[in-house]
Amino acid sequence: MKRLINTSALALVASLTLAPAFAQENVANVVVASDVNWGFLNPLRGDKSPGAADLWGDRTTDTATGMLVKFKKGFESPPHIHNITYRGIVIEGQMHNDDPEAEKMWMPTGSFWTQPAGENHTTAANGQNNLIYLEIDSGPYLVKPTDAQFDNGERPLNMHADNIVWLDSSELSNITAAGVESTFVWESPLNMTGSMIKLPVGFNGEIITHASEFRAVVISGDVNYSSNEQSTALTLRPASFIESTGKFTHHIQNNGNASATLYIRTNDEYQVN
Repeated sequence: MKRLINTSALALVASLTLAPAFAQENVANVVVASDVNWGFLNPLRGDKSPGAADLWGDRTTDTATGMLVKFKKGFESPPHIHNITYRGIVIEGQMHNDDPEAEKMWMPTGSFWTQPAGENHTTAANGQNNLIYLEIDSGPYLVKPTDAQFDNGERPLNMHADNIVWLDSSELSNITAAGVESTFVWESPLNMTGSMIKLPVGFNGEIITHASEFRAVVISGDVNYSSNEQSTALTLRPASFIESTGKFTHHIQNNGNASATLYIRTNDEYQVN
């Protein structure tokens, strides 16, 4: 079972300092990458299966879930379909996901793709270490044979990191911090959105949210994390995870020698200052 590093004083602090509407909502959890408890995406295949770990939710039930999946170098799945649509963001390595006949397009860190339910495809890995964040809006997450394929009306998307268009603070109302960039990834009819933010070297600021659902995954770079309720900073490396509910301020520092990228899933706007 994965160990959650919980900002344990939050519930008490919230009840003392916040208005009643937020009193039981102001909660945050942090999962450090080194504390993730790994299993297998397909336990019946054992170590021949990609490794998998739920960061939030439960991929075996009918619920939204965010998970990590890791692949060995040279992995290539047989053609298959999934019962539900998923999104993937490359954290490490080189990944390919497309029709079985498609020429390989190796996607590096920061690339993302969407795989529609029912569409026949293969997934392959080419890096020495290959790790993705995979997200579903409902479950369970199942693998099915190609003869079960169907067209759900969605179309796949493969976005290589080199083709991503980043916007800066002059173009975005929710970004005021200098040097921070953001790109939009997806939006659902239920006001849930996915985006990525890029924090420059030397960034020392905060992400402010009032969302009832706020989740962030470190995609690249190392950042230091703290909050008003947790003064001791945690080092969050790629695949680390932050979530909060209600009014909350996340303090982030990028003291590394490269920019850091975070993927954010939320049902309300957030502010980067």
